[in-house]
Amino acid sequence: MELFFLFPRYLFFLFIIPFFVLIHFVSLKTYRTRALRFANFEAIARIKGVDFYSKNLIVLLLTCFLLIIVVFTLAGLTLRTELEASSFSFVIAIDSSASMSADDLEPSRLESAKETAFQFVKESSTGTDFGIISFSSAALIEQEVTDNRDLVYSGIKNIKLNSAGGTNLYDALILGANILRGYDSRSIILLSDGQTNIGNLQDAIDYANDNNLIVHAIAIGTSEGGESNYGLTKIDEESLQSISYNTKGSYFKVTGNDELKNAFSKISELRKKKISINLSNYLLLLSIILIVIIYYLANSRYRTIP
Repeated sequence: MELFFLFPRYLFFLFIIPFFVLIHFVSLKTYRTRALRFANFEAIARIKGVDFYSKNLIVLLLTCFLLIIVVFTLAGLTLRTELEASSFSFVIAIDSSASMSADDLEPSRLESAKETAFQFVKESSTGTDFGIISFSSAALIEQEVTDNRDLVYSGIKNIKLNSAGGTNLYDALILGANILRGYDSRSIILLSDGQTNIGNLQDAIDYANDNNLIVHAIAIGTSEGGESNYGLTKIDEESLQSISYNTKGSYFKVTGNDELKNAFSKISELRKKKISINLSNYLLLLSIILIVIIYYLANSRYRTIP
């Protein structure tokens, strides 16, 4: 659970509060000067119910609180949290860069990832939608999000190794978010050896969070590495761990086909989704209540002498 602002530029209005406090005490001094003009101000205070020595701190605090709420409303205070989901929509993003030709998973990292993704889709419950993308130097849609299993299987099967090289996780997450747009419970399953060399990783994380995406990352390969078309390649866990951790997803390191199947099985049991709740309407209601309270206090116990 976290709070953030959609329009943080409006927060500079908070600097109004110190000036408001200053004006309050200057005005209070003026009111006291007027009150002292009465010959018997204590008697008038008893009749009017006015405390000449009150600093009206309660009204001041409530008004400052009201100003803070109004500024937060303008800034679009939003709550991001996690809830249980009854159904889910997944995009399976499979790394097709040259390093995925490594043979530390048989017959290769790519073919192992495709086969396990195929089984995951096959064993998933009814009501689960899937989209398939591949990515290397750029991301491509292999299959739009659908509940048609045959189309999903075909999308997985059509993924081919990209000999051009390059791994662009940023484009993969952007494309995944775009084809999941409009779906309620959204998650991306990222299968990669993590050798990111195109795009900015933090930008990818920020984009995923801005779009309420949960990213589960599966690192495919061994620490020792495997022989690929371009020589020995090893996995880079750090980037994949960072993406999954910062988007509230899960991270798995798999060094064999059985572990890969187990990772998919655990992901299927995770039924959480991220939602963003704009709190502006609630803050607006609270501000109206505060205005009524302040008006009542200012015209009863804390009213000033006419």
